[in-house]
Amino acid sequence: MALLTKKDAKLISDPLADNNPITIQVLGICSALAITAELKASIVMAIAVMFVLGVGNVVISLMRNIIPSKIRIIVQLIVVATLVIVVDQVLKAFAYELSKTLSVFVGLIITNCIIMGRFEAFALGNGPWRSFLDGIGNALGYGVILVIVGFFRELLGSGTLLGFKVLGDPIAKTGLYSIGYENNGFMIIPPAALIVVGVIIWVQRSRNKALIEDH
Repeated sequence: MALLTKKDAKLISDPLADNNPITIQVLGICSALAITAELKASIVMAIAVMFVLGVGNVVISLMRNIIPSKIRIIVQLIVVATLVIVVDQVLKAFAYELSKTLSVFVGLIITNCIIMGRFEAFALGNGPWRSFLDGIGNALGYGVILVIVGFFRELLGSGTLLGFKVLGDPIAKTGLYSIGYENNGFMIIPPAALIVVGVIIWVQRSRNKALIEDH
């Protein structure tokens, strides 16, 4: 028996394209604006959300038949808060400088509507394996957008990628800077993320006309 059926595979593939949580469902926009000025922070946030959503979906799925309906939101918040605390402590232990860069935004994973949305819409009505796949798929869809936005914002705004100078030295005027290129300071402020996300949405809808809403 195959590990993944076609329906299971779609749980991972759909959020990467035609049902992306950021560009199609317009969820999780706040963190896409806040932490994508650097590629490294974008990657770490994507991994953190993948852990929280993947494990959280499994936990909620396992508990779905014993959670009273009236307090399900409180239970979901406790689960996600516990997982976020684990992520925060691991970052502080092994990547302290990065944890300071992400600071409050790691804690705000608790209020990420993608996570609470998948708990409500999927984990409460499906088994642990499918819930895990759904969590990983949506986290990957979220993470891909974060990485793309972080890539362009850091490259065009600072001339670096993962902290390495890839366009040359702006002070010594080497590389592209030797022919007059200057970093675009606008790219490192949050509104630039909206523009990059907007371009991604435009490209996505240009490739798939079915995603264009009728008015």
